[in-house]
Amino acid sequence: MTSTKIYTRKGDAGKTSLVNGEKVAKSHARLEGYGTVDELNSVIGVLLSHMGAHGFDHAERFLRKIQNQLFNLGSQLACSDEKMAQTLPQITLEHVTALETEMDDMSKSLPPLTQFILPGGHMLSSQAHIARTVCRRAERQCAKVAESENIPEQVLPYLNRLNDYFFVLARFFNHTLGSKEITWEK
Repeated sequence: MTSTKIYTRKGDAGKTSLVNGEKVAKSHARLEGYGTVDELNSVIGVLLSHMGAHGFDHAERFLRKIQNQLFNLGSQLACSDEKMAQTLPQITLEHVTALETEMDDMSKSLPPLTQFILPGGHMLSSQAHIARTVCRRAERQCAKVAESENIPEQVLPYLNRLNDYFFVLARFFNHTLGSKEITWEK
């Protein structure tokens, strides 16, 4: 059995190729965008690795779907050719709506939010807050790309809704696991 080497040495000079073959600097806004989306996907992986013992089967399945959607979103960002990008898996309005539905379902069991809360409480909640903040950064990076280049229509709404989802998920974890929310003291 032969093994394939993971390294190519092609990026050693600070350039890389997008999906469509265009060579760009590794500091290019598109790379910042899909690199941060990849980081978010890794943070979700850490969150998932801690969830198993707590019985959040539905949330685990939903987060796995999100991971796949983020991979699809990253492939969209890694392609500067609009025609080619249309052939790649898309983030759709249905994905955005699914996030809203999940938030609405979780919120039914949560007490009303009357104060700002600080990240913390249960470890799962804290990890969801990390995912939220990395998602916010990914959204900012993608908004920066959108200032000068076309990106798919649902990328920004999806990331905006996704960081809201992680906020609600953090609250849901604390509430379900009996951890007190930490409120901001002015």
